[in-house]
Amino acid sequence: MKPARKVTQESARSRAAASRKVKGFTDEEKAAMKEYLQERRGVRPKGTDAESAVLAKISEMKEPDRAMAKRVHEIIKANAPGLTPRTWYGMPAYADRDDKILCYFQSAQKFKTRYATLGFSDKAKLDEGAMWPVVYALKELTSAEEAKIIALLKKAAS
Repeated sequence: MKPARKVTQESARSRAAASRKVKGFTDEEKAAMKEYLQERRGVRPKGTDAESAVLAKISEMKEPDRAMAKRVHEIIKANAPGLTPRTWYGMPAYADRDDKILCYFQSAQKFKTRYATLGFSDKAKLDEGAMWPVVYALKELTSAEEAKIIALLKKAAS
């Protein structure tokens, strides 16, 4: 007869780790990747251009994100006319003349987060020392936030 195996703290931990399932990508992340692949292939509804696709994505958003995205779109068009609206992972985004994404708007519902965000890619010239912010939370859009966005756009696109 074998002696009873002594349960150690280590074996309990490894059993707990083994019982956890790897979750992988969320449904929202999978949908964003599918949208990205369609964008890369140039797939859009017939008769729509890139800006129409951006406006369609904005119209699908829930309030207050829809109003903020609409206003951010207006701000970018007015203050960074060199940027071209297009979708990126199914989000409204704005590309430079080399078609590289400079900034994007992510609604809170996109990945079920607490707030919408305005993000900038590594193409944006926001460098400031050894560390700087590139994503900004948006809970509402007042004239103060609009002024900050305009300043960020001017610096990013410089």
